[in-house]
Amino acid sequence: MTRAKLDTTDLGPTRRRAARTTPATVESLEVEPRRGRRPSNGSQRTSSRERLLKAAREEFVLHGFAGARVDKIVRKAGSNPRMVYHYFGSKSGLYVAVLEAALGDLRAQELQLDVEHLDPLDGLVRLFDFMNDHFEGNQSLVRLLTNENLQKARFMRTSKAIREMASPVLSMISRFISRGTADGVLTRGLDPLRVYVMMVALAQFHLSNVHTLSVIFDRDLSARDWRAARRADARRMLLAYFTRHPG
Repeated sequence: MTRAKLDTTDLGPTRRRAARTTPATVESLEVEPRRGRRPSNGSQRTSSRERLLKAAREEFVLHGFAGARVDKIVRKAGSNPRMVYHYFGSKSGLYVAVLEAALGDLRAQELQLDVEHLDPLDGLVRLFDFMNDHFEGNQSLVRLLTNENLQKARFMRTSKAIREMASPVLSMISRFISRGTADGVLTRGLDPLRVYVMMVALAQFHLSNVHTLSVIFDRDLSARDWRAARRADARRMLLAYFTRHPG
């Protein structure tokens, strides 16, 4: 078993001796979290944690959970395994924190959208526009979600925070639907969750499958003109679906 040495430069004599007698290993990061002593400088603590999250996101996006290596993460972050253990408890704890941060950023930006005052139809399409732009500009999030789906949400299901993030967005969609159906602008029978899933599919599928689809159809699906035309198609599809009236 290869051991990752702790950086004991900034530790006092007593703590250096303790570090030498109980060395941290990359493998030990898989055990349950334990409480550690917090660094004295709050700004340094935040900076170190954020650097680890940034480096971990890059590593998990490229290699997934199983292929990501903690030693590479700490090297990119200019840190050491001890700090991963301190902040996140384990490699899996770090991975969950990356998922929470990535999805938390999406949800925070969704809730900052100034759309509640809009006509329900315009508000729903504006929400789709945001999703489309967000996924286009944050394709690492698409990769993270794809990797987690391959693992059947094994780690995501342990996060209460991620489940709570969805409620405000669904509530926003529900309010649009209620107003729109009452005014006769939207068709009846729209379900907030199905509407949201449809929006995400139209905003993300071409990104998560860009390479395979480009090869299969011998067409560059990453080309700007193709993506602009696909977005326009998606908006028309949503407008038609939201306003269709059974008859």
